[in-house]
Amino acid sequence: MTDTSTPTRSNFIRQIIENDLATGKHEHIVTRFPPEPNGYLHIGHAKSIVLNFGLAQSYGGTCNLRFDDTNPLKEDVEFVDSIQADVRWLGFEWGERVYFASDYFEQLYCFAIELIEQGLAYVCDLNADDTRAYRGTLTEPGRASPYRDRAIAENLDLFMRMRAGEFADGSRTLRAKIDMESPNINLRDPVLYRIKHGVIHHQTGSAWCLYPTYDYTHPLSDALEGITHSLCTLEFEDHRPLYEWCIAHVSVSSTPRQIEFSRLNLEYTVMSKRRLTELVSEHLVQGWDDPRMPTLAGLRRRGYTPAAIRDFCERIGITKSDNLVEMALLESAIRDDLDVTAPRRMAVLRPLKVVLTNYTAAAPEWMIANNHPKCSEMGSRALPFSRELYIDRTDFAEQPPKDFKRLIPNGEVRLRNAYVIRCDEVIKDASGEVIELRASVDFATLGKNPEGRKVKGVIHWVAAATAIAAEVRLYDRLFGVPIPGAGGNDYRADLNPNSLQVLTACKVEPELATATAGERFQFEREGYFVVDPDTTPAHLVFNLTVGLRDTWAKS
Repeated sequence: MTDTSTPTRSNFIRQIIENDLATGKHEHIVTRFPPEPNGYLHIGHAKSIVLNFGLAQSYGGTCNLRFDDTNPLKEDVEFVDSIQADVRWLGFEWGERVYFASDYFEQLYCFAIELIEQGLAYVCDLNADDTRAYRGTLTEPGRASPYRDRAIAENLDLFMRMRAGEFADGSRTLRAKIDMESPNINLRDPVLYRIKHGVIHHQTGSAWCLYPTYDYTHPLSDALEGITHSLCTLEFEDHRPLYEWCIAHVSVSSTPRQIEFSRLNLEYTVMSKRRLTELVSEHLVQGWDDPRMPTLAGLRRRGYTPAAIRDFCERIGITKSDNLVEMALLESAIRDDLDVTAPRRMAVLRPLKVVLTNYTAAAPEWMIANNHPKCSEMGSRALPFSRELYIDRTDFAEQPPKDFKRLIPNGEVRLRNAYVIRCDEVIKDASGEVIELRASVDFATLGKNPEGRKVKGVIHWVAAATAIAAEVRLYDRLFGVPIPGAGGNDYRADLNPNSLQVLTACKVEPELATATAGERFQFEREGYFVVDPDTTPAHLVFNLTVGLRDTWAKS
């Protein structure tokens, strides 16, 4: 298995674990990653995955994968499968330690019976609206339900009949009896069970019509699995007293410790699962794996590597303070990875034909190019060179701006790994658009730059006769502002209308003809690209992963 342990950079959770091990509180740490299977994982989940699995690996412990599948109305086996694939893709394995909260439904039901028998839970007939009204507000205490003092025997009878399916959805709930005047609203007799008829659960089928809530299920699942350190994000800090209350009042031997850390908030995206679901269901993106999405499936399709994402998670660190992480930090992580690992290739995204008028060779000449400028182990390749070439349209200007170092009329430029050429003539169509350049080759410049000659620019190219047609998808940030929906606006209004540009007339070097889905390359002078799964032998498709530099830095 890939070594995915987090580096030794300290944080407050590591300090807690090290102290627990040093004092003998725990001999073996057990963490867990507990996703709800109601959507695809995103980069925020990656932070939790790397933390939980990485800490277990660092300290010789174990990490469970557990699906908190208590809401079958929104869950699907598709999401179960995608989550497992994403965790494995990041480099982590759980062996036999994969669990579902539904594995514990019978035991959770028995724990609820224990609470009822202790007078700590009761069946409530208030509907959802009335339950909320009785609950009070952050500034006003709640009011006791009129059913709060039902006899234990009556509560046991009603709860068993709830399981048997005698009552309609929403007609009754099981609630904990804690404190309706607590300043912590989560302790005001929270709902533990609700009725859901006609639901086919992806694990239990139609066996249950009574489903436990997340706040009840999660702590007891942790306890049943012997979790030592239950790591969750800061929004669960106010839920911790309920977490501890549930464990303290049922017959479970383990006592996990809940520890909260800041969630990942990333610029130019949304990471609410509800909003991500809306983007998909409203066809504002092309699915969960759209390369503009912050999902791991989307990042993978865009060309991000597991190593880069793990590195990013290490860079942002673990703290108790919420903050907004710059997108540039994520982009820097993938740049640093691909700079070392991606072989170089030449691709012309906006082709402009160049005819070399003094080049008369009948057969292609072969130019040798290194696959990586700093890694000789990657070897080299031969590039065909001929009389007709393609350069990028942006590498020529009739009226160049200041400091333009590429090709201009009567100017010279070096073709990378080949000759210096001079533009002698500009050919235009009837509308005045440049459609072709006529140029001449300086044959004395191959592989060297003779003393006394200064050529300012170097551009990339491909030979026209052997170039391979390709489609290139240029992806940009999905939103045009750092915080979509800031100020209460509809986040959809902040979508970037230019987040995808599709170029269909690109020309790439013949070495790319056999590229397969998932392969990553640096297109010289353009950026890092990955072969999209839509690629077929007859139709190459590349996605832009990230540019060679942060193009948003000055925006």
